[in-house]
Amino acid sequence: MLSLFDLAAILLTLSAVLGFINHKFLPTPHTIGLLVMSVIASLVLVAIDLAYPGRHLFDALTNALLQIDFSSVVMNGMLAFLLFAGALHVDLEKLRSRAIQVTVLAAFGTVISTGLVGVAIWQVALWLGQPLPFAWAMVFGALISPTDPVAVLSTLKTVKIPASLEVEMQGESLFNDGIGIVLFTIFVAVASGDPSKSTASGITELLVREAGGGLLLGTVTGYIAYRAMRLLDDYAVEVLITLALVTGTYSLAQALHVSGPLAIVAAGLLIGYRGPRDAMSERTQTYVFGLWTLIDEILNSVLFLLIGLEVLIVRFEASNFMIAAAAIPIVILARFIAVGVPALLAPNWLMSTRNVPFLTWAGIRGGISIALVLSVPDTDSKPLILAATYAVVLFSVIVQGLTLGYVARRTVVR
Repeated sequence: MLSLFDLAAILLTLSAVLGFINHKFLPTPHTIGLLVMSVIASLVLVAIDLAYPGRHLFDALTNALLQIDFSSVVMNGMLAFLLFAGALHVDLEKLRSRAIQVTVLAAFGTVISTGLVGVAIWQVALWLGQPLPFAWAMVFGALISPTDPVAVLSTLKTVKIPASLEVEMQGESLFNDGIGIVLFTIFVAVASGDPSKSTASGITELLVREAGGGLLLGTVTGYIAYRAMRLLDDYAVEVLITLALVTGTYSLAQALHVSGPLAIVAAGLLIGYRGPRDAMSERTQTYVFGLWTLIDEILNSVLFLLIGLEVLIVRFEASNFMIAAAAIPIVILARFIAVGVPALLAPNWLMSTRNVPFLTWAGIRGGISIALVLSVPDTDSKPLILAATYAVVLFSVIVQGLTLGYVARRTVVR
């Protein structure tokens, strides 16, 4: 069995090698290129394994990947660092100026999309003769509706759009995953028959505790870290404070059963806004922001590589391909309605109706959806939900990610 160090060495080496190939020979953004190459490599290996079933040529690699609990690695490891890195670089003043738009997209949009996707996939499954229980259909709606902050923020680096629209997308992607995770938790409890979380009071309590508690915790720990950084001028210690802030806040959030993602976002926004103003020297800012930029790039590379390599160990049933294919237009249409309705109700105040096509196409899903679906309890419905989730994630990252710049040039109001 490989050690943790061996696994890290394999993933980082593959990320570096494929990143080099992508940079030198392929015209694709770094993370998308890694995903494309890792998926292709996985499919080739699966095909060879199927052609020579008795050889088991890639058992060593498959066994190594089986040692990685993808859901735990993402939700209890990478996510905290990636969210903090993303929130740290968001302009809080601009975010405040677009607070209503961000709230509508992150809250209203996620809830509406969850309902639309859940109902539609439930109906399509019935038509195709593969009935999916309604509660599990809503689980799929909840895990696939939030745009992935990692995927969205990574893609935005390659697309030029107005600052106001960019901050809306940044804010939405940072906050709606917390909302989506809470909805996912509720629907999994309902589908699993947990009565304590299936009542209106149970759902309300969960929402308030998870979302409100997470934001409060992140604000408190972020302020403590900010005050500590004001008391000294030592870049090494201040960098260490930010690392302690992320790990400590996320661990505490899990212990208190509040939303870790929302806590990290709140802490990151506070440090990113107040820190450079009166708590960090220019030298400290260079090291702090430089470190978190590198953490963001490295973890992004490993995450997208892992998404592609997971194809090796997550075998899909052929009978689920039709529903998986249908899930793609369902999710896109639900996203279109979720962002289009507010634009129609308050045109040019909430958002321009001309930007709806771009916001629809920019609804990219990624590692969080994969991590959530892999955490679903083993039931007869899981293989179908898993296939549909992978189809949507691969399509959104590869197809939507690669064509987002073209859509922006054709539709975005400048």
